[in-house]
Parts: sequence; C-alpha cells; structure tokens
Amino acid sequence: MPLSFDPAALPVLSIDDHLPAISTSEFTADALRRRFKAPPNWSPEIKVEHLFSERELTRASVLVPLVQRDNQTTVLLTQRTDHLHDHPGQISFPGGRAEPEDVDAVATAMREAEEEIGLHARHIEVLGSLPTYTTGTGFIVTPVVALIEPPFTIEVDPFEVAEVFEVPLAFLMSPANHRRHGVEFGGAWREFLSMPWSADEEAARQYFIWGATAAMLRNFYRFLAA
Repeated sequence: MPLSFDPAALPVLSIDDHLPAISTSEFTADALRRRFKAPPNWSPEIKVEHLFSERELTRASVLVPLVQRDNQTTVLLTQRTDHLHDHPGQISFPGGRAEPEDVDAVATAMREAEEEIGLHARHIEVLGSLPTYTTGTGFIVTPVVALIEPPFTIEVDPFEVAEVFEVPLAFLMSPANHRRHGVEFGGAWREFLSMPWSADEEAARQYFIWGATAAMLRNFYRFLAA
C-alpha cells in the first residue's frame, strides 16, 4: 500500500538515548538460547498499529534471523520491491501471510524465508517466538526468532525482494539509535520508530528501518532488557 508521506523526511520527535543498550554478551548463541528457554516476565512495548485497512485481519509470520558471524551477531533484513501491494519498498524481515498448509507460525516463517531469500531450514535454529504485532495494513504478525549458522547462500525471489543485507544486532539493540516520529495518516495521528543505519559513516546508502520492522525490533529489545 503506497504511503502518502515519506517517513524518512519526517522530523525526529525524540531519541531514546536515556535507555541502556543491551550488552553484546547477551548476543551469543548460548545466551540467546538461555533467554528463550527461560523467558523473563515482560510485555511488548508496541502491539497494535492504528488500522487503516478494511481488509479482514490476516495471520502472518516473519523470521527474525540472527546471523552468528565470527566477530558479531547481525540481523538479516530485506528490502521489498517497489511494486508490491503491501509495504512496497520497505525494509522488512523475511516473511508473509500464513497458508493453509502451514502447521503453525514457525512453519510459515520458515517457508517464507526459503521462498523469498532461499534460506534453507538446515541453517535455521528456531529459538522461539515473540508476541504478535498487528500492522495497520491488517496483518497479525508472529515474529519467529532464529539463529542462522553460516556459511549459507542467498537466492532472492526478484519479484518480492530487491536487496538482502545485515545490520549489527548491537546497533539495533541500542535505544540511542531508536528515533521517534509522528504523522497524520489514515485519519489519525500515528507515531512510529525508526532505526536508520549505514554500513559506515562514508556510506551514501542509508537503510531506513521503520514501522512494523522497527517496532518488532523494539519489542525484541524489551525482551532482552527485561
């Protein structure tokens, strides 16, 4: 659904640099396994966006792929192609709507990850799921968090995916990089988070992570911080 505004051009209302970053010691495979095996008592910060679609609510899943590199943990993200009906051109996790053959939310996330970016199940270790997040476009999304063990190959579906890239988890789990914006949209005031990222200070290309993807990452931050 095309937007009537450019989210990257909106002013920053505030930055959450008063909140502590998650220690990188919490990003190891063993630490993440322990966290999901004995989850803390916590609540997601953002659960439902203001609905501006009249479509029937639809179940969906995304894979939150935590890639275990030698020197750091990264999050694998995709940029959607511009011609898609839902969230065109936006940065997202691999994922999509549930199909009748999917036995559960995990099966949806795994199937979509293989269809969209060719990530095979043999490289995926599912840790668990976060609470659902309902988008303004009417999707009830289950984020499925998983460890991804390199080496692996990526083969994108060019119809759906324009680019695949990785962002350090440490960057995303530092609220000093979480920016708040607001806009009048769909007949209501909507606030959202963004986490703009560049590979380095000299990089001309900036990845504007915002909306549902940023909200689910913020909920993951709350899960790790609890």
